[in-house]
Amino acid sequence: MPKVRIPTPLRKLTNELEVIDAAGSTVAEVLDNVEKAFPGLKERICDENGQVRRFVNVFVNDEDIRFLEESATPVKEADEISIVPAIAGG
Repeated sequence: MPKVRIPTPLRKLTNELEVIDAAGSTVAEVLDNVEKAFPGLKERICDENGQVRRFVNVFVNDEDIRFLEESATPVKEADEISIVPAIAGG
């Protein structure tokens, strides 16, 4: 089952879990299953259309899904999905 790395700011929604298992054959399916297990998490990652928000980066095995197939990016059992919120400063 793919593993999803949860960033520190979102861990309050996952009972402080850093890594969770979530079934799915695409990033979108994995995020849907993450939402079923931890309600409220997906709305922090995706907009109302189900697209990953601009200020959130999602990687499958260190590959940015924006350069792959976005949320339709296929995932395999041993894959690791990382959610990385953008950090701004000035």
